[in-house]
Amino acid sequence: MLQKLNLFIALFLGIIFNITAQALFKSNELSVTIDALGKLTSLYNSKLNRDFLNHDTTSHILVLVSEGKRITPSSVKKIANGIQLFFQEKNVTIDIKITEKPTHLVFEIVKASPSEKIEAVIWGPFSTSINKTVGEVIGVVRDEQAAVGLQVLNVKTLGGNCQNNEGGTWSRGLAAVPKKWGSLIQAYSINRERARHVDAWGGVFKNMPVAPIKGESVMGSKIALFSCDEPKTLDRLEQIELAEGLPHPTVKGTWFKKSELFGKSYLISSFSESEVDEMIGYTKRAGLVSLYHEGPFKSWGHFALDDKAFPNGVNGLKQSADKAHAAGIMLGIHTLSNFINTNDPYVTPIPDDRLSYTGSSVLKKDIDASAKEIEVASPEYFSQVENNNLHAIKIGREIIRYQSVSATAPYILSDCQRGAFGTTAAAHKAGDEAKKLFDHPYNVFFPDINMQRETAKNIADLLNKTGVDHWDFDGLEGEWASGHGDYAIELFAKDVYDNLKHDFFVGTSVSKPFFWHMCSYYNWGEPWYGGFKESMQQYRIDNQALFERNFMPHMLGWYLLTSTTTLADMEWMLARAAGYRAGFAMVARPKDLRKNPLTPALLDAIREWELARNTNAFNDAQRAALQIPSFEFHLEKMAEKKWKLYQYASSPAFTKERIIRQPGEPTYSTYNYEQTWSEQPLQFQLTVSSGDGTVSDLKLQFDNYAEVSIPTELTTGDVIVCDGTTDVKVFASNGTLRQQIKLAKELPLLKPGAHSMKIDGTFDGNNPPKVEMRIKGLVRAEEVEAKK
Repeated sequence: MLQKLNLFIALFLGIIFNITAQALFKSNELSVTIDALGKLTSLYNSKLNRDFLNHDTTSHILVLVSEGKRITPSSVKKIANGIQLFFQEKNVTIDIKITEKPTHLVFEIVKASPSEKIEAVIWGPFSTSINKTVGEVIGVVRDEQAAVGLQVLNVKTLGGNCQNNEGGTWSRGLAAVPKKWGSLIQAYSINRERARHVDAWGGVFKNMPVAPIKGESVMGSKIALFSCDEPKTLDRLEQIELAEGLPHPTVKGTWFKKSELFGKSYLISSFSESEVDEMIGYTKRAGLVSLYHEGPFKSWGHFALDDKAFPNGVNGLKQSADKAHAAGIMLGIHTLSNFINTNDPYVTPIPDDRLSYTGSSVLKKDIDASAKEIEVASPEYFSQVENNNLHAIKIGREIIRYQSVSATAPYILSDCQRGAFGTTAAAHKAGDEAKKLFDHPYNVFFPDINMQRETAKNIADLLNKTGVDHWDFDGLEGEWASGHGDYAIELFAKDVYDNLKHDFFVGTSVSKPFFWHMCSYYNWGEPWYGGFKESMQQYRIDNQALFERNFMPHMLGWYLLTSTTTLADMEWMLARAAGYRAGFAMVARPKDLRKNPLTPALLDAIREWELARNTNAFNDAQRAALQIPSFEFHLEKMAEKKWKLYQYASSPAFTKERIIRQPGEPTYSTYNYEQTWSEQPLQFQLTVSSGDGTVSDLKLQFDNYAEVSIPTELTTGDVIVCDGTTDVKVFASNGTLRQQIKLAKELPLLKPGAHSMKIDGTFDGNNPPKVEMRIKGLVRAEEVEAKK
């Protein structure tokens, strides 16, 4: 009996202890409970009566990283305004201030000691039961009913799980991670007051020494947790931005993410002051929101303007911006963030002591100003073969380039080129430090964390002086050269933001959680690898899901308008943009716009398609069809904000080459295809390619009875277009209309189903061209109009 009574008392006391050990913190909707070991026991949305914590895994409010080991709290106690965590294994104490606000809960480290035992801290990871939509950049997970999110509230708090000692990642985002059972939301901070060695640039540059940053311990690391109805997620993120004093860019007083510029397209070009009026005219005709200069600088770092493009310097750029603004558009410039050219004053004639270096050694012997061999104490940082693009070291005020370093002692830097990049060759003493400069395949150097803050201000100063209101943080990963990973990226962007004095439109090469608040768009996909249909197209499409998960504007990347771009090519891309509700950048240089005879039609097509896209003229079914790459479309303006959308389908491409046979033997080739569209006159496009001779007297025969003769001679690059009438057009390789042909017979009326086609003709030359042909047909024509 006594044994049973003791057991009852123990159970009762245990129940009492567990209840009293739970610390409860509440916003209007979210309640978070934390037990005596720092474990979350609920993420409860009281409005929806749902607990979003995944109870099959363990979620701690905070995890300590010390000597490479992750340590969970050994005890937790409530203190005024929060909780105190104790990590017995390292004798570390961390106080967390917890602030209850109507829309969210704020958790901030206000005390952490002893600092020397703290490498990093990790918020969570917090396990949730939601995995329908996982926003890896913004740290928000959603299902049909609700959202649960973690927001980083300053630049020292990074999205992720402290995945490496640098604190950087190539991943698009790790603030939220999908799991089979749900998801993780997570953040971390690194103690940057400690001198460290990191594997920089995602692990490429090993054992890079990183100097401490005074005041950048984990104190101040800060997150917000929230939950809300799923349709109100974006509103809640704005509320948190405003409540926590986060970057909150606006356009005419409206939060950018709800503004008229969200997801808009723009024109990229290279132009001079004397060409800016012409380029503004093209931009306006295309209905695009900005004219963006792709390369206005003589050097990056100090951002000196190219005097060929802007002979009047800053004043010339300001006048260009003023003209653009008067026309109702923005003016943009392309930067490579913190990349520093070798002709920049940060490098020459006296190299700045704040240039980043991957590591160093000391000289073993004195050298004079002409020495071609230099002995160092260690080869560690000089022996890297890959990612050693400039082979440059800095000793004092001299930059020296070397060929290689010997593999065994004595470690000799061989064939040294003294006084590189306009620096001055000088004598150096044994014991002087030789720093291996951090470089890149673009033949640039990089700043350390202090100098990068100066380069950020240089960008902001130029924008303020000129009124330029559009730029890209291209090459933003260059901030990793500081050794501070994603912290350096977030800091650089915020430094520009904090110094800027006007509204702006800005893109980026990378996506990070804190930067999400500042960034206008993410426009990935380059045009240099093929035509509109070939250059990184699947990559562009794959990005759309990322944008949707993270409340980013849908963008399709850059496309290149050349002197030979056709209307069919342009409308193929514009249809995809409309289908995905995506903006884009159109690269179009002045000489190509002048040379292409279709420029007016191309710009008009961009304007009308973009107007239709931005006014929601297309319904869901039409947008689904517009996404299919094999479908072709044409948009015809019927009236202001009213159009007719034509959808076409086409056969596979049939290729006809010269066939050499015995005299009298037929030389035609036979092809079979299935017509999936309704009965209508034959339409086709025929392209001549890959040869140096000619093709003439082409003859087509359908179903062994209906013949079409094309009485003309064609060369490589020519394109024949037949739109279902007897008036056939021949375009030259540069897109100009070369010839119009009136066919002798009416075109055959072809029904749905199986068909056969024969192609024959005269193929002349040592290497005669090939003929590629596609049959196409109208699937449907629908009227569409702008909606509110």
